[in-house]
Amino acid sequence: MKKNSFLGIVLQILVVLVFLMCLYLFIQDKEVQVENQSSNEISVQSTETSSSQVSESENGLPSVLSSDWELVLVNRDNITEELNPEVTEIEGIPVDSRIAENVLNFLAAARTIDANEYLISGYRSVAYQEELYDYYVQQEIANDPSLTQEGAEEVVQTYSQPAGASEHQTGLAIDMSNVASLNESDPDVVQQIKELAPDYGFVLRFADDKRESTGIGYEDWHYRYVGVESAKYMTEHNLSLEEYIAVLKESGK
Repeated sequence: MKKNSFLGIVLQILVVLVFLMCLYLFIQDKEVQVENQSSNEISVQSTETSSSQVSESENGLPSVLSSDWELVLVNRDNITEELNPEVTEIEGIPVDSRIAENVLNFLAAARTIDANEYLISGYRSVAYQEELYDYYVQQEIANDPSLTQEGAEEVVQTYSQPAGASEHQTGLAIDMSNVASLNESDPDVVQQIKELAPDYGFVLRFADDKRESTGIGYEDWHYRYVGVESAKYMTEHNLSLEEYIAVLKESGK
């Protein structure tokens, strides 16, 4: 009887051990399933993220934001107070220090096309722009006494802007030419310089076919720094800065 009792106890222990082993294996299997499910979810999320990145890349837009400093928009619809940029002088012309090297390299490249290229203007304070604008208005009235103040300003605004509306106050715009008169440079020279400008982050700002968006007539010497990526995109898609910023904003940038 004692022997049978001992065997019974052993059997019970074995049954308990088998049960515990089965329970352990069951739990392990569930943990593996959960881990696999989590891995799959992470994989799906990663794929979705990659797809989103690919989608953004496929739309061709540069990795910039409309609010980036180099894309600041200053015009008659976006009157801006004095920005007081830190400036560096390039051959006596002040420009925003952040683009000084770009200006220097752009000027050097332009001189490989025409050695007479030089910087005419760069950063202007709002106060100086006001003086310059008023001078041009009075000059137009002197040249044509029949012009009213308003009429003279309309004429001036085809080539110069009121205080707060000129992007020269950003320090990101330069006037560069091989002559001292607007739109009198050799068109072939201008075209060649215009084509290389994006390599240095610049665009010829006021194209003749963009008057509707810029509100300004053609200027063969006014270049604006927007960054290399943006300059190349704007040139490839024939966009003014106003149009480009609108595209960025529409895309949520």
